[in-house]
Amino acid sequence: MHVMRVNEPGREPVLLAAEVAQPCPGDGEVLIRVRAAGITPSELMWYPTTHTKQGTTRTGAVPGHEFSGTVAELGSNVSGVAVGDEVYGLNDWFADGATAEFCLTRPEWIAAKPASLTHEAAATVPISVLTAWQGLFERARIQAGDRVLVHGGAGAVGLFAVQLAHRSGTHAIATASGRGVDFVKRLGADEAIDYRASRFEDQIDAVDAVFDTVGGETLERSWRVLKPGGRMVTVASESGAATEQRVKDAFFIVEPNRKQLEEAALMIDRGELRVFVKATVPFSDASAAYSGKSADRSGFGKLVVAVSGH
Repeated sequence: MHVMRVNEPGREPVLLAAEVAQPCPGDGEVLIRVRAAGITPSELMWYPTTHTKQGTTRTGAVPGHEFSGTVAELGSNVSGVAVGDEVYGLNDWFADGATAEFCLTRPEWIAAKPASLTHEAAATVPISVLTAWQGLFERARIQAGDRVLVHGGAGAVGLFAVQLAHRSGTHAIATASGRGVDFVKRLGADEAIDYRASRFEDQIDAVDAVFDTVGGETLERSWRVLKPGGRMVTVASESGAATEQRVKDAFFIVEPNRKQLEEAALMIDRGELRVFVKATVPFSDASAAYSGKSADRSGFGKLVVAVSGH
């Protein structure tokens, strides 16, 4: 089968086309015929892309761990899905991803694709919506009436965080810039702060929860706007290597969750969650898309690779 794989770990990895054997599903596994795969550019530098679970150097990784496609084959002891089902979801960060004709996953990591979405649109959802869901409800434990600050509200994760915070009855505040300010308001933000025009800590205080997708100085300045007992959550990648205990405690990595994917799909099909695709690129342009050298990046949402028909 055709795949795009990382040429070698390094500061500027690129993807190269390759031909590899089609994987066979083992016990508890599902083989997916990939129709589209979401792009997270930073993934090429993630630890699981450059290392095995045992900690040794990994080469030739296939990126793209969120996808939409069709169930092609079932391994032993699999229930809840059938060959031919249209599904979306995630697979193991350390496994080969979905920038390929086929990939392996598990039934508890996928759910029926939202019927109202194309495969290309559905492929942009799993990582972003699950990150927002788990960050807000499991980590920040938001409740109706809370004041919630979302940093990067116009980003791929932030746009779902703003919508979910709004639908939960919180007072949602989002930072953005340029066209993003009006965009987050349309998503349901009660307040939108242009971070280029003013410092958010001069505009607000005493928030119950901060959901941070930016990291760095933005995260550091956010502690002062939390009320006593407020909850900080960050998904900024550099926070995972932080030495400060409070940052380590605030950081989390998204996990696959079938039930949450099912609930998100229902909300999408009911029009309660809006999905945005920044651009769709052909399979052959995957390397350029990961490097930021392809497609118009001025829109909202995520880039996606159309795998079928490459």
